[in-house]
Amino acid sequence: MKDVQKVLDWVVAEVGVPGIVAEVKDGGRSWFGTAGVADLETGAPRQQGECLHTGSSGKAFTAATILALEAEGRLSLDDTVEQWLPGALNVNGYDGNTITIRHLLSNTSGLFSTGLAPEVAQRYATRAGFRRHRFDAYTLQDMLKLAVSQPPVGAPGERFTYANGGFHLAGAIIEAVTGNSYADEVETRVIQPLGLADTYVRPAADISYPDPHPKAYSKMFFKDGTDLATLTAENWESLLEDPGLAPMDVTEVNSSGAWSAGNIISTTSDMIRLVDALAAGTLLPPAQHRHMWTTVSTEGGYWMPHARYGLGLFEFDKQATGGTPLRGVAGSLWGSWFFAIGTADGRHTMAVHTNTEWKSWDVLFKLIHAAFGLTIGA
Repeated sequence: MKDVQKVLDWVVAEVGVPGIVAEVKDGGRSWFGTAGVADLETGAPRQQGECLHTGSSGKAFTAATILALEAEGRLSLDDTVEQWLPGALNVNGYDGNTITIRHLLSNTSGLFSTGLAPEVAQRYATRAGFRRHRFDAYTLQDMLKLAVSQPPVGAPGERFTYANGGFHLAGAIIEAVTGNSYADEVETRVIQPLGLADTYVRPAADISYPDPHPKAYSKMFFKDGTDLATLTAENWESLLEDPGLAPMDVTEVNSSGAWSAGNIISTTSDMIRLVDALAAGTLLPPAQHRHMWTTVSTEGGYWMPHARYGLGLFEFDKQATGGTPLRGVAGSLWGSWFFAIGTADGRHTMAVHTNTEWKSWDVLFKLIHAAFGLTIGA
């Protein structure tokens, strides 16, 4: 794993990440490496077993829970949103009778990209705004209202657009079908069966992490004076603040607005176990496993290059990997970027976390090359 360690060192030295960890499992062997620090003030190193925010990787838990319910005959992926949440989508140009659960989980519902909503940008997009709103809590009604606060970007099934709101609706459907909380259903249907001892859905009021955990640092803010009404999927990177500014400690934050779109706390080891099971099909019955990995193109969706999206997870286009299937999850939140990627047989998997947000796809692709010997896009 010398090549992986070299990339970790490069990420800290050249990309500007405070600290990074990587865990690799290959058959019966495992390796763990770090670079940088968990705390910029004390210089404490990153370590194995840290509790981490996995961001949108949590979408896989939501999709797996829905598919488990389908396997029991409790619902169908082709059920409409209107069937389970009457009236929830019948506003602002949406039609809950034409959007299905499958559309929600594959990000093909036509819902707009929730993270670009003006309400979100106004709260968190600048340092001053983040300081004012970092402990704001969201209710389910807040999230469902936000999901339809902008008009559709397309017809159901027409195109891929990454929309947290679709997964919030899926979480609400889980609760409507079962009568139980989203957290309880994820615990029962995913966490317990896989023995994920250090994984949980973060409670709505929680703003901290169990020990050990790294501090989280962010520089993902827009310049002071930016007109947030002009924010689009095309121009957002050009509006970011001066990269030379010192990072902000964002370790303590209320992330309840992520909920069923990605509010899972876990470890690299637990997430490797999750990806192994979902990639290889050992958690879900064969029919649901096929549903999960029936993928759609993400081209034009302003998302990860060379990837196709299934239900809550992604798979790299086989043309980009030279024919070797690689499957995984990924997510970024304030002060955190996580991804776990592995082969389709579940034998070779890597999990990586940085204690700052996504900075470059080069980090992901260099680590894939080092761990798997594959050059994405070559």
